[in-house]
Amino acid sequence: MAQKGVLLDQDQFCCSVCLDLLKEPVTIPCGHSYFRSCIEDCWDQDVLKGVYSCPQCRETFTPRPNLRKNNMLAEVVEKLKKTGVQAAPPPALCYAGPGDVVCDFCTGTRKQKALMSCLLCLASYCETHLQPHYEFPAFKKHKLVKATAQLQEKICSHHDKLLEVYCRTDQQCICLLCVMDEHKGHDTVSAAAERTEKQRQLGMSQQKVQQRFQEREKELKELQQAVESLKRSAQAAVEDSDQIFTELIRSIERRSSEVKELIRAQEKAQVSQAEGLLEQLKQEIAELRKRSTELEQLSHTEDHIHFLRSYQSLSSISVSSDLPSIVVRPLQYFGDVSKTVSELREKLEDFLKGEWTKISTTVNIVDVLLPPEPKTREQLLQCESLYCEVTNSLFLLTLLTIPLEIYSNSKSNQRLGIYLTPHISLI
Repeated sequence: MAQKGVLLDQDQFCCSVCLDLLKEPVTIPCGHSYFRSCIEDCWDQDVLKGVYSCPQCRETFTPRPNLRKNNMLAEVVEKLKKTGVQAAPPPALCYAGPGDVVCDFCTGTRKQKALMSCLLCLASYCETHLQPHYEFPAFKKHKLVKATAQLQEKICSHHDKLLEVYCRTDQQCICLLCVMDEHKGHDTVSAAAERTEKQRQLGMSQQKVQQRFQEREKELKELQQAVESLKRSAQAAVEDSDQIFTELIRSIERRSSEVKELIRAQEKAQVSQAEGLLEQLKQEIAELRKRSTELEQLSHTEDHIHFLRSYQSLSSISVSSDLPSIVVRPLQYFGDVSKTVSELREKLEDFLKGEWTKISTTVNIVDVLLPPEPKTREQLLQCESLYCEVTNSLFLLTLLTIPLEIYSNSKSNQRLGIYLTPHISLI
């Protein structure tokens, strides 16, 4: 009974991964203990998944737990080693879990996990049942691969033989009997040779895909940068346009004030001159009215002597005046100014309407993707013409912000200021 108790304790202190006594035992959050290197190797395979599980109870952990040595368990294992009882643990400890390939030769309800599959035997083996393939010469030529559950896919459905030949004519894997039967005379090679060829083609495809991937990644970055540059350019254009139109509005308002000042100045000068003449005319009219009254009284006097004496003195007084004859121009005044300003408005509206088409065209040609390069002489001339139109439009819009007096004093300018000043100064 004592010996049986020792064996039971030994089973309890074995690593369920390597089936050996725990040399450096560590305990994970679910309570199970493993040899440190065994559990680290298991979890290293789950790094890409990001979820780590216990090989026994399948409890998952996120993130990867920190491993700490179980000192008490390590002391117990050391005592077991000193007792000299180190018999091999039962092989039934490494059971197959969900997703594992089970051993085809294990009996009972629970089977061990298969380590290798034999392509000749068409069976999968656990570590225990795999030993004959290593120990007996009869199994030396058998081909062992990593345990797989798709063994039947490697078998010919017609002849139950291993698929080891590839038919290039029919583009499928076949067995040796198929070569002598329905695939007789076809272009056939060994599966390994075809794999080598396909591997070469795969490498070329991978190279092309990688090259295309790098090109597309470069294009993606360039397009992202172009979009960001486009946004910055659009914002700058909005701000610049807003500033230009604000200055244009201020310039028009300033010119409006200048026109008002010119009109008021001309009005003041002409009214002052007219008022001076009016005062002189009033004085002359008063004198003439007085002379007319005296002459009228003289004409009605009955005293002949008084008439003759007064007539001599009155007739000797000259009626001449220092004022020249005053000729008033036909009624026009500032009507021509209003007409000229109206013409300016119409010309400015027509000008802005024409320039708006150019501005709209300039905005519409902005694109993130590069336009095709001009290939013909006509396309090249069209691009140059569009560039000149846009440049001239911006130049003319800039001219609109120049003060009125500069236009008035410029001999070469024929657009805005020259329309107003002459009409005002001639009034």
